[in-house]
Amino acid sequence: MTRATVRDVAAETGLSIATVSRVLNGQANVAEHTRDLVLRAVERLGAQAPKPRNRTRPGAVHVRCPYLLTDYFGLIVTSVAEELAKHGRRVVLDAGTSAQKTSVLPSLGPDIAGAVLVLPPEPPEQLVRLRDRKFPFVVVDPRTELPRDVAAVSAAHFAGARKLVAHLVELGHRRIGVLGGPRDWLASDSRSAGYAAALADVGVLPSPELVRHVDEPTEENGYRAANEVLGERPTALVAFNDKMAVGALRAARERGLDVPGDVSIAGFDDLDLSRATTPGLTTVRQPVREMGRLAVTLLMRLLDRHEVEALHVELATELVVRDSTGPVR
Repeated sequence: MTRATVRDVAAETGLSIATVSRVLNGQANVAEHTRDLVLRAVERLGAQAPKPRNRTRPGAVHVRCPYLLTDYFGLIVTSVAEELAKHGRRVVLDAGTSAQKTSVLPSLGPDIAGAVLVLPPEPPEQLVRLRDRKFPFVVVDPRTELPRDVAAVSAAHFAGARKLVAHLVELGHRRIGVLGGPRDWLASDSRSAGYAAALADVGVLPSPELVRHVDEPTEENGYRAANEVLGERPTALVAFNDKMAVGALRAARERGLDVPGDVSIAGFDDLDLSRATTPGLTTVRQPVREMGRLAVTLLMRLLDRHEVEALHVELATELVVRDSTGPVR
């Protein structure tokens, strides 16, 4: 049996030799139905037909994090950059709040092989268009729900929040306030659901007057939200992140409340900040650095043109109990 040639495949499909060559060389600038047509023809022509070559896409990696690179985001970007360096990949960094005003799609030039997008503010439709271009990218901590075939890495927000509130419930708390993050963040929805689930386990419904959401999860916003909720006499407060929890500690202290004697306060993330407060902050540890490393691992598999089945990966969180939570008086 003679080996089938590119010309044979072109004749079989009615496509040009150049188009068939692009498919067999694994190039990205080919429509999906065209790629399928060529691969089916290759299969019909038998084992001697040319096979697509598995080649790693060359080029730099675009790392987009449109936020200040402090604590949480800084740890993710650092781990991504360090992991990419191990693979010999150059990093093109787009960071800072000013990056929120630009769209990711026009900024990805031909010298960019792939991208890691951290909490991207773009609507899902733009990310779907990027996927449809067959451009390799991975989302870290997605802001919104993504299609199944868009690679994403996040922490187990629901499970972490549920475990934290269950800890407070075991201490006798039922009036538990929530200082939530932005309403349009997927993490906020998941953590709120975990909070409600832990209360439901003991037959308690969340009290709307004990819930506040902020547009940006900062210490100052946590302070303001805590002042509003503390007027409703909760016995405990859970904050969207450690920075908001620190703001809540300040609000409680200014009101003359003892923590945890009068009110228990807990955060989320387990940043260095949580170990520097008085009392030490009970929180939920996210594997922030591992999220960055795993995102690079997924991206490199996509760049190597490997088939990736586990496209939505959630990493386990861990409850860290310190002195800011205690039994109800």
